[in-house]
Amino acid sequence: MLNNIKTPGVYINEINSFTNSVAPVATAIPAFIGYTPQAVYQGKSYVNVAQKITSFAEFVSIYCYPDPAPPASPAKQYQPQYYLVEQKNILANKAYTTISGKNYAIVPDPDTIYYLYNSIRLFYENGGGDAYIVSVGTYGQPLGNPLTPGSQIVNNNVLLTDLISGLGLLKNEEEPTLYICPEATLLSVADNGTLMQQMLLQASEMQTAIAVFDIIGGRNPDPLTYTDDIATFRGNTGVQGLSYGAAYYPFIGTTIMDNRDVDYTNLFGGDVKKLEPFLNSPDNPNPWVATILAMIENPGSNPLTTTQYNNALLNASKTYSQIIKHILFDANILPPSGAMAGVITVTDNGVGVWEAPANTSIIGAVSLPIRLSDSQQADLNVDMSTGKSINAIRYFNGLGILIWGARTLDGNSNDWRYISVRRTMIFLEQSCKRAAQAYVFEPNTKSTWEAVKSLISSFLVSVWKEGGLQGASSSDAFYVQCGLGVTMTSDDILNGFMRVTIGVAVVRPAEFLVITFSQQMAESN
Repeated sequence: MLNNIKTPGVYINEINSFTNSVAPVATAIPAFIGYTPQAVYQGKSYVNVAQKITSFAEFVSIYCYPDPAPPASPAKQYQPQYYLVEQKNILANKAYTTISGKNYAIVPDPDTIYYLYNSIRLFYENGGGDAYIVSVGTYGQPLGNPLTPGSQIVNNNVLLTDLISGLGLLKNEEEPTLYICPEATLLSVADNGTLMQQMLLQASEMQTAIAVFDIIGGRNPDPLTYTDDIATFRGNTGVQGLSYGAAYYPFIGTTIMDNRDVDYTNLFGGDVKKLEPFLNSPDNPNPWVATILAMIENPGSNPLTTTQYNNALLNASKTYSQIIKHILFDANILPPSGAMAGVITVTDNGVGVWEAPANTSIIGAVSLPIRLSDSQQADLNVDMSTGKSINAIRYFNGLGILIWGARTLDGNSNDWRYISVRRTMIFLEQSCKRAAQAYVFEPNTKSTWEAVKSLISSFLVSVWKEGGLQGASSSDAFYVQCGLGVTMTSDDILNGFMRVTIGVAVVRPAEFLVITFSQQMAESN
């Protein structure tokens, strides 16, 4: 400034008095990988693009079909197809509907089942915020045949190569802190295992996110053999990066879809001729249904909307209402990973990343395909052979459905057993890493070392005050070391290394609360 002073007067020279500060990184930004109704906005394709969104409205504008002009019914973003399959033998724990004295299973066309769209809805219903969407493609062609009742859904349109490619796009994004792939359970068991191992490997290499898994078999578990599905899951996750993964079981029955989302177009590929024998059979004719179906097949010059036809059928036929009710129940059974992303977001924003995302409810969850007991959860929570913990979602009388687990897959590790511990360490590491980048190429001298120590210590004090670190004083909660003879040697300095050592006492959840009772003898007054 002195070189520029040429006019008499008073000049002010500002000096920076405060050191750099650590800006805490975001902790709850999920990245969803999967198939969307569409992926185009203003003529630009968003297929295989890691796109950040901030609201469900933004997701709709990019990844959903536009609604037609009124009075037409809104566009359907998800169109699963269902079939009625007569059953001679009734299987335990399976839902059936009885029509004209015959039992029918209402089962989907497996190639029309997708989970991403409804998982995003569940995410925002549970308090979600910023998120990344990686659309790996749009919906494929229907198979045209129903799923075998009782078997697992494998969608031939959901490809391992697509999902792995979408996952790879996130290597260029450090902001996402959760990897979620709701449609992974629609792969074959072998492909699902390969994808999970890739997600764990990438998360451990990036050190910025954890992967949240759903479990094949969690949609329609058999109360006697469900442990086989658990064993298969544990055997397919590999051994790498287990502390960067968490699994939840079982699926959850939700209220995401309602009567506006399902109608006669979801049955038999929209062929009302195949639906008519069930609603207007010769043994039980229904002239009102016959009239409505005839209007659907031959709409004339002033047709009604799909919604109006559907409402007419609901009023005209109890059988049709019963069928729609069964379809809604089945379509609303969703993997819990999307809901967990929302729960984690709310927990982080309300308390902090160090709070375990457990002992809380899931908004929109109204049923479970299996109700686990304490003894059944014990085998999920602690596994002696593999050590891979699985978090249970359970129903409690008087409380409802609660997330009843807070462990990573690395259940045998004293260091990385809990999700909150792993995520807190990611938060601390990444926050300090980004702040310390300001000192790259600074002189490797004592003044720089003290500045870095002060920078990180100030940040950790604030975390400790918020409850993220345990200890009666800040010195009990953490330490920061940096200096010659302490963390560095002369060779380190010559080679351009400045080493900082940080120790933190992370808070851990009280997973087992033990209350001890004893009897005391009565004493005289």
